[in-house]
Amino acid sequence: MAGRAGSSLTRILAAAALAAAALARGQGYPEGQIQDNSFLVEEAYNQDPGVVQHIQTFERERGSGDWMYTFTQEWPVPGITHQLSYSIPLQRISDAGGAGKLGDVALNYRYQLVGSGEAAIACAPRATLLLPTGDWRRGYGSGAPGFQALVPLSVVASPRFVVHADAGAGWTPRARNARGERADTTSWTLAGSVVWLAGRNVNPLIEVAWTGADEVTGPGRRTRHDDALVSPGIRFAINFASGLQIVPGLACPIGVGPSAGKRSVFLYLSFEHPFRKIER
Repeated sequence: MAGRAGSSLTRILAAAALAAAALARGQGYPEGQIQDNSFLVEEAYNQDPGVVQHIQTFERERGSGDWMYTFTQEWPVPGITHQLSYSIPLQRISDAGGAGKLGDVALNYRYQLVGSGEAAIACAPRATLLLPTGDWRRGYGSGAPGFQALVPLSVVASPRFVVHADAGAGWTPRARNARGERADTTSWTLAGSVVWLAGRNVNPLIEVAWTGADEVTGPGRRTRHDDALVSPGIRFAINFASGLQIVPGLACPIGVGPSAGKRSVFLYLSFEHPFRKIER
């Protein structure tokens, strides 16, 4: 079932990207629009030179009360071609008890392979190193360094719509479960979104995502778990003359397929501003 779901989603994302590319006709992202502020789907726009972004997200699952908070900071080094970032997760797992705990910290590098925020088509592959900072004994970490790769594609489909698509994979050699048993684990991600440019400062959007991840079940043994969801949302922009842009957002992820019955509330808050004067 997971294979059929992943295959179908792959075809949908590929068709959406090809259709969007056919419609773009050289037109870039409309100037002044909210841009690199997707929720679950990663867009393909690196930070502009001299501009830093601070991103906070919070997701709480209905019923279980499980939640996850992340803080991400993105820096150009020094221009749009190369970007460094890190993500720090705090999480509460009800089965583990207690308050929120630190998860595995991610160190990210992205390369602007194609386009930019002003282009009709952009692609910015990412490589990630996951540090084993979470408590694996209580389920908050993998107990070993991990690696991820993701390829995001962003396409301006028309003056009113932008499409994003992601495909990624991860590998953690000798991951550990709560009993200390080890096995190599892998993960896979397919995701896509459509953003409606309803106004300069307001964007409704809908995102879909499928993930498959291994869980260590014994020495050298693992079991695959799949998660699929559809997430409608909306984001807003508050712009200041200083160059500061504040973007709050709200979404409601809804589980489908293997995740049927799951409901969450997702909150987003971004601060983006210049950190040095740009010579023109």
